[in-house]
Amino acid sequence: MEQVTPYLLYEDVAAALDWLSGAYGFKETLRFTDANGRVSHAEMDAGAGGQFMLGEPGGGYRNPRRSGHRNAFLHVLVEDVDAHCERARAAGAAIVSEPADKEYGLRTYRSEDPEGHQWDFATLLREVRPEEWGAVSART
Repeated sequence: MEQVTPYLLYEDVAAALDWLSGAYGFKETLRFTDANGRVSHAEMDAGAGGQFMLGEPGGGYRNPRRSGHRNAFLHVLVEDVDAHCERARAAGAAIVSEPADKEYGLRTYRSEDPEGHQWDFATLLREVRPEEWGAVSART
């Protein structure tokens, strides 16, 4: 079996674990703490078999908020995207885009965590075939 597991870098992994749990409802499943009490590696359950890892790289690393650069966002399916958005907002998440229905059958919103990582949450409204919205397939 093959599986992709995102590994996110945080300047403060312990704070990220607490915030991601409270705002997004993820569950902490593993935490390694070094001799200085810093969390060097952790893992979280995102539900429905999804998981991700967190680590503190040390050195000159700067998170997206401090560096001003972003090269990815995470996409997570949730049962009720509107309720999820309100939970995140109440926990202090910056809502980048409000919940909206998309032509490809999802209702989505995007938010940003305190270190600047962006998260895209969605609820499946209906299955949509690519030809229904004009997508061009690169497959031959």
